[in-house]
Amino acid sequence: MLDEAKTRTLALQARMQDMGIRRAVFTDESSIAYLAGFWGYLGIEFGRPTMLVVDAETAPIVITPLMESEMVGAMTWVEDLRTWEDMGQRTWGRALAGALGDKPDEIWVERSSIPAIVRNHLDETYPGVPIKDVSPVLGALRMIKSPFEIQVMKEAGQIAGAMMAAAHGSLREGAPEYESALAVIDAGSRKAASFLTDKGWERFVSPMIHNLQILQSGKDTSMVHRRASVRQYQRADPVYFCFCNMAQFKQYKLGFDRMFHIGEVMDEAARVQEAAIEAQQAAIAAIRPGIEAQEVAAAANEVYASRGYETGYRTGRSIGVAYLEAPELKTGDTTILQPGMTFAVDGGISIDGVTAGRIGDSIVVTETGFDYITDYPRKLLITEN
Repeated sequence: MLDEAKTRTLALQARMQDMGIRRAVFTDESSIAYLAGFWGYLGIEFGRPTMLVVDAETAPIVITPLMESEMVGAMTWVEDLRTWEDMGQRTWGRALAGALGDKPDEIWVERSSIPAIVRNHLDETYPGVPIKDVSPVLGALRMIKSPFEIQVMKEAGQIAGAMMAAAHGSLREGAPEYESALAVIDAGSRKAASFLTDKGWERFVSPMIHNLQILQSGKDTSMVHRRASVRQYQRADPVYFCFCNMAQFKQYKLGFDRMFHIGEVMDEAARVQEAAIEAQQAAIAAIRPGIEAQEVAAAANEVYASRGYETGYRTGRSIGVAYLEAPELKTGDTTILQPGMTFAVDGGISIDGVTAGRIGDSIVVTETGFDYITDYPRKLLITEN
């Protein structure tokens, strides 16, 4: 992992040199993980920013709270660690000023994700200095995944498969939604642990599946992102599991969704779900190098229209160390697909207050088409009880 992260940083520095970018400040956790190989469990919501300052020609600098520095130092390949404290003169602002220099001509940041506390500090400390966006520069590098990254994502896919099998096995009439969520967390954590050791860098990687389970059942399936509750399943209920904020491993995120039905399926629910599956499969069948991202969306939208449905959803999104990367599979995105790109590809229909149809998988674009990263039956799924 660390050799991979160092190689990425060198590639970024070369691109910065080509573009005349002297220095960039990265604050997004996914970017820091991608380049420096570490991440923390305390984020900006605690008022404790961690930053990675990349110079085009010299070694990068990590700025991190003193309390996190031991773990950060053990996880990253970056040698220049500068710490700061909550009180006194050793502030993160001073550490950042030392990394940026006295009078920077311009400051490159991740403009769409930089925390307000950091952006406000830059505006106040460097009035008149242009703040420019480095996100597209790094985003172009992150767009194509290396064989190492694809392997990690395939391991995440196996973890997600174990989670979905546990979800399926938890479904029975009278059972509460939260019991399914607990089964998912348990199965995913155990599967993730099977890929890890307690040696070296991996000893800092937690196998624990976390984040709130996106799960809804019955008429609430049309709500898309409701969380697991104490509601008890009833016969013929549709039950929707979305693992988009849970199916991840070593910081690599996937998209993975399935809809189940308890004991039997009502006619309208079946029609909606079959249409969602057909739309997703049409989109995936269209994926190959050389086509525009919006062409994949067009394949799904054609199915929706033929079935009499409309959807305001994008068909898919690029995935990696962030939940949303570039490009997106939607109308207007003319990015050309290339081997090594990875996407979450969805089929989704909502009929408010009635039912919904949903399915989602993660794939990688190959030289000839695509490979699935996630796997579970792509059909009407009806439990036996």
